[in-house]
Amino acid sequence: MSEETRLREEICRYGRSLFERGLTPGSSGNISLRLDDGGWLVTPTNASLGFLDPARISRLDAGGRLISGDKPTKEIPLHTALYDSRTEARAIVHLHSTHAVAVSMLPEIDPKAVLPPLTPYYLMRAGATALVPYFRPGDPAVADAIRGLAGRYASVLLANHGPVVAGTTLEGAVFATEELEETAKLYLLLRNLNPRTLSPDQVQDLVSHFGLTLPEHRNCPSEGDGHRHG
Repeated sequence: MSEETRLREEICRYGRSLFERGLTPGSSGNISLRLDDGGWLVTPTNASLGFLDPARISRLDAGGRLISGDKPTKEIPLHTALYDSRTEARAIVHLHSTHAVAVSMLPEIDPKAVLPPLTPYYLMRAGATALVPYFRPGDPAVADAIRGLAGRYASVLLANHGPVVAGTTLEGAVFATEELEETAKLYLLLRNLNPRTLSPDQVQDLVSHFGLTLPEHRNCPSEGDGHRHG
């Protein structure tokens, strides 16, 4: 089995898992992988993540031109912007997961820190999450908004739309997206109940112990360009 064949099957496997657990309904959501030659594999437009065909996944060259497979998702601009600003990223997952979308609509959300540090695994996997204003799906202007974050965030929440998460592997991007969704669910369950979040000292302990790099915001004292964990 070639490496590209393996990656195509990996996209299908994770896509089906996300779909079957209700994390992205219908034909919503998309996944991409950046290849060693600079090209991409990306899920096609109007394709359900639960029923992907490895042979029909879109293959793009380094310039974003379609080489083979079906027409790619219209969300190419947001994938391109995140890859350009986070050069270590090799995979991106974009979902329309219910709880994350719900949080994106709340008036009190801090665009520099969408969710408070409720659990260590949210920080370890997703890091801090930025909120990007609403843009029409597929609008190239979303790319400018993401580039404006200067690569500081691996996880971004599009207002009234859904999360976009980058990772060094597809598994890592999927796990981070799932952690973001679960933390959004916790936030909605605890909203207005004055929950006990991780203290600045507890956050700093995670930063020191796991080598996290988090954008500066009101809950996390460190500054950097993303996150990593071991």
